[in-house]
Amino acid sequence: MDPSVINASLDVHAYTHQDLPEIRQTLLDVHADAYADAMDDPFTQRFAWFVDHWGGRPGFSCMVGYDGNEPVGYSYGAPATPGREWWRAHLDHAPERSRTFAVSELMVRPRWRKTGASVRLHRALLDGRDEDLAVLTVDTKHPKVQALYESWGYRKVGEDQPFPDSPLFAVMLAELPLP
Repeated sequence: MDPSVINASLDVHAYTHQDLPEIRQTLLDVHADAYADAMDDPFTQRFAWFVDHWGGRPGFSCMVGYDGNEPVGYSYGAPATPGREWWRAHLDHAPERSRTFAVSELMVRPRWRKTGASVRLHRALLDGRDEDLAVLTVDTKHPKVQALYESWGYRKVGEDQPFPDSPLFAVMLAELPLP
């Protein structure tokens, strides 16, 4: 698919935690498509819990991209709890300005990957935020994804395995607004 076509036709909708009942199944369906080859992994199977956890947080924000009526992907997150930011254990000193938005998910269905949809959804999620920093994690087994985030202004500050059955994640931090 030509990236200029998807960028021109991608319609991005913004949602909050109040909209979760409306979008929950869409999020689960996109996840099932994006992770079709890993759905037997117990950690992957718990994704519905993560959707409910993040979707119930104050300040939850979700951007869903559509190509016509077809959901292409989404990005969501919420303001981090002060003092519990994912980067905190990896830096000796907290940045002077440290209000943080935690990007929990950025997911694009296989058919629309490499079309520019991911950067569009990510930018839509973070543009206009009043936090100072954005933090996210990426599976360390996906160096190309980590490099993509680095090209967007993130830097790796450490590694974390938040659950015994989760992958080892690179913790990545960026100053807002992004370049």
